[in-house]
Amino acid sequence: METLLLNNTDGDIARAGDILRNGGLVAIPTETVYGLAANALDGAAVAGIFRAKGRPQDNPLIVHISHIDQWAGLVREIPEAAMALALAFWPGPLTIILPKGDIIPDEVSAGLDTVAVRFPSMRTTRRIIDAAGVPLAAPSANLSGSPSPTCARHTMDDMRGRIDAVLDGGECNFGVESTVVTLATPVPRLLRPGAVTPEELRDVLGSLEIDEAVMGQLREGVQAASPGMKYKHYSPKAEITIIKGTLDEFVSYAESAVVNGGEMFALCFDGEEGNIPLKCVTYGREDDPLTQSHRLFTALRELDENGAARVLARCPSTEGVGMAVYNRLLRAAGFSVIDVGKKCK
Repeated sequence: METLLLNNTDGDIARAGDILRNGGLVAIPTETVYGLAANALDGAAVAGIFRAKGRPQDNPLIVHISHIDQWAGLVREIPEAAMALALAFWPGPLTIILPKGDIIPDEVSAGLDTVAVRFPSMRTTRRIIDAAGVPLAAPSANLSGSPSPTCARHTMDDMRGRIDAVLDGGECNFGVESTVVTLATPVPRLLRPGAVTPEELRDVLGSLEIDEAVMGQLREGVQAASPGMKYKHYSPKAEITIIKGTLDEFVSYAESAVVNGGEMFALCFDGEEGNIPLKCVTYGREDDPLTQSHRLFTALRELDENGAARVLARCPSTEGVGMAVYNRLLRAAGFSVIDVGKKCK
């Protein structure tokens, strides 16, 4: 299959819409990461997403809309709390899970009785949805398990020959996937952290639980209610270990670490390269989780491009947006963490 590279023009957006409306697959930009989109109301088209990504079929997808009034037919009902969240954060990087409507195929929900919906803020994304004339199911546009792409080049690296087209809308602003909150539980629950923080959600909802899988591994036998919960995700070819501790403690550990075959790298914060006795790739400033989220997935791909075999990663804070960065890095590391000193704050 030839994969077209489309541009952010009226003509190419219309062409992407035609492909999607007719059951094809197009990788599209959003403010979070590039998504691999298909007609969310067409089960056969959605099944193509799983084939292209090599994605497990029990991992649900997120449905993207371009106008808030499209939400009603996708879910059974919209409770007051859901509308309050929508008014506060949509359009934007928040996904809301509710009991699904009858028009949602099982391929989208992975057989669950709920559906995840979001209203993206990127204008290009909404124009593509409008051109398609249907809501779009879209997980990240990467091969399953690899780092999510935040630019068209990385998307094409993974998807060339697997899908109909990639539409280049530039670099993504946030760099990590949307926050996911479910309202299909007795108390609203955060299932995946993102740019909308737990503190911001509590300001609207009052009560909010944080699922144990956000900061750890989903227990065996428990079905994932959201993308990004169940499997090792976002991982480069290199073996990553998160090192909890101060910079001095990290340096001391790096000096004593041994790698058998291949080369060891450090994934560290901006400006630390001169202190660490390893080749370094940086992923943002230590005191700025937004720069970390913007850089993380690109940095993970750079590790592969540089031939890293093993990576020691500086641990981010878990406060605010830092929770999203830690969540993604934890899965990229396959939950491998060594605490060499003080715990991350």
